Amino acid sequence: MKKLFFFLFVCLLSSFVFAQNQDSARFYYNKAVQENISRLYSVAAKDFDKAIEFDSKFTDAYIASGKNNLSMRRITEAQENFNKAYELDPKNNDVISQLMTLSFNNHQFQKAIDLAQKCNCDNVSRILGMSYYSLEDYGKAAKYLQDALSKDDKDAESAYTLGRTYLELEEEKNAIPQFEKAVELEPTRSQWQYELGLLYYNQNDFKNSLKYFDLAASNGYNKTNDFYENYGFAQIYSGDAENGIKTLNIILERKPNNKELLNNIAHAFYDTKKYNEALDYFTKILNLNPQDATTLFMAGLTFQKLGQKEKGQKICDKAISMDPSLSKYRQKNEMPQGL
Repeated sequence: MKKLFFFLFVCLLSSFVFAQNQDSARFYYNKAVQENISRLYSVAAKDFDKAIEFDSKFTDAYIASGKNNLSMRRITEAQENFNKAYELDPKNNDVISQLMTLSFNNHQFQKAIDLAQKCNCDNVSRILGMSYYSLEDYGKAAKYLQDALSKDDKDAESAYTLGRTYLELEEEKNAIPQFEKAVELEPTRSQWQYELGLLYYNQNDFKNSLKYFDLAASNGYNKTNDFYENYGFAQIYSGDAENGIKTLNIILERKPNNKELLNNIAHAFYDTKKYNEALDYFTKILNLNPQDATTLFMAGLTFQKLGQKEKGQKICDKAISMDPSLSKYRQKNEMPQGL
């Protein structure tokens, strides 16, 4: 009888303590919520911790504490809060969404994908598309990014990433509209503008290329040697040879006698039928290396284009004697490839 009485007493006491703990947990939770609303994040953090101390299975307290920690940029603490909430309630959509976003932001892309597949969230397609792109699964990335943009066509980052995805899929023409959309939505992103300029350059649309190079520069893009080189050649190929050479001379002043650049300039002039200018640069290369048979051959072709066929033919013959493999280009009446 005494044992039964003691057992009942213990049960009643436990129930009383449990009820009191829950009341205390709820008190501190409600207090912390109000403090969070007032942006008293540090104070709220302590009261959320007290609520959890009184009730270690208080899922809502873990979630609210996690969000409060995010407000203070305490990412590790927030992650711990959401992980605990996930253990207690693995089907809680809010928790899954928070962990999905944290995983994505921490570059844990496979984990973000796994969580996204469980989440009924508005941004699932975006997270999946971005994550698959980062994991180099471009087919899936394109599918989900297209879906994300169909739901939110103002998402510049998704548009840019879809453009990059199309490049990886070797669909350059499909990439351009996405880059255009991205730079329209985010008009200060100089890196995006420069990349769009390069895309147009590769499509031989040099006027649009210059347009976006100019935009990139006006938004602070670093004018590296590569920038000046692409800009200068775009000027030449768009018909502005005078300014193109001025631009390219910036690099030549930094890298005097750079044979590769001199060669590219010479070929640019040859391609645009400015044969006197082309000959000047082929001559500069030969002054640096008289044994350069390919450049000598090109000089011969240029003389022929200028109407000096006999002189040009003799120079081509000399180049072929130096490098017999060049004879195939004379037979086909074309310039050497891959220069």
